[in-house]
Amino acid sequence: MKKQRFFIASTLAASLLATSALAEQGRVVPKAKAAPAAKPPARKPDLADMLAGTWAGDVISDSKGSSRSDVTLTIERTGPNTVKITSDYRRLPVITVPVEKVMTMVMNRGGNSTFLYDPTRTPPKLDVSFNSEVSWSGAKQQAN
Repeated sequence: MKKQRFFIASTLAASLLATSALAEQGRVVPKAKAAPAAKPPARKPDLADMLAGTWAGDVISDSKGSSRSDVTLTIERTGPNTVKITSDYRRLPVITVPVEKVMTMVMNRGGNSTFLYDPTRTPPKLDVSFNSEVSWSGAKQQAN
């Protein structure tokens, strides 16, 4: 233990002597550079990112009314594999749906609203049942 302390103390003393000798000679002793701030790792896109956007379609059934054409849904990512769905039709409530991939489909993970995205269809199709009362079906609008 004494040898370790002596070694550390002598190494530190030699380093200080060398630094002061260089400073006396007018040489600049470069300071250690601080490590660059670590950037948070880029988030890997998930199912919610893939689904986010504007969707055009129709209300195909309503337990308290008739169907309706040209209804737009907006899907927004709110968390990992979680989306919030809003609409331009007041009969459709705002819902938040956790989603998961099941084979080739993306489906809701629990809750009383059904969410079913089928990317194998042409064009890919989305069906949403809001609180088991109103059903909507449509496709994603392409970004301009």
